[in-house]
Amino acid sequence: MRVVLAEDLFLLRDGLIRLLEAHGFEIVAAVDNGPSLLRELLAQRPDVAVVDVRLPPSFTDEGLQAALAARRAVPGLPVLVLSQYVEQLYARELLADGTGAVGYLLKDRVFDSDQFIDAVRRVAAGGTAMDPEVIAKLLAGNARDEPLTRLTPREREVLELMAEGRSNAAIAQRMVVTERAVAKHTANIFTKLDLPPSDDDNRRVRAVLAYLNR
Repeated sequence: MRVVLAEDLFLLRDGLIRLLEAHGFEIVAAVDNGPSLLRELLAQRPDVAVVDVRLPPSFTDEGLQAALAARRAVPGLPVLVLSQYVEQLYARELLADGTGAVGYLLKDRVFDSDQFIDAVRRVAAGGTAMDPEVIAKLLAGNARDEPLTRLTPREREVLELMAEGRSNAAIAQRMVVTERAVAKHTANIFTKLDLPPSDDDNRRVRAVLAYLNR
């Protein structure tokens, strides 16, 4: 699986390269600034991009904007964004097209190699991998939306785990309930949010995230 990596800190960039290569990924480009990132994404068309939000020359949202520009040119290009802090605006921009194949993780998650690699693979496969803290902030930001107020506390918990990209089986394991119970909660969530139910995990997550991003 081909990866374009963007991180301006040498030690972290080198560590990410070693970690990804140890799990069978091929690093086709590793850059440290926004313009180079955009150029490599368009040239390489990787299976997934792992991108730091803040890159030279501006150190604001250079990495994110380069990734978004690449996705406009190559629709559906898988992008996993890494950020030091939860920035709701960044998450909303990333989720705006509602097409999936995106992820937003805090950099602290990189130290959990299994969680990080799982997120990379999920995004590369067209799914969504959102940091729990990001989802919590997005849900809190939409707390006054009338449809969300229809959800029970248990359904909100299921929604958060769905938005992270977890399957019904994974949600059931986390909540220590049966898959049947999760399926029932999921059906209720789609009904209350006026979203069509689907057995496709990636499609259902994209639908939920698209709703949260409204």
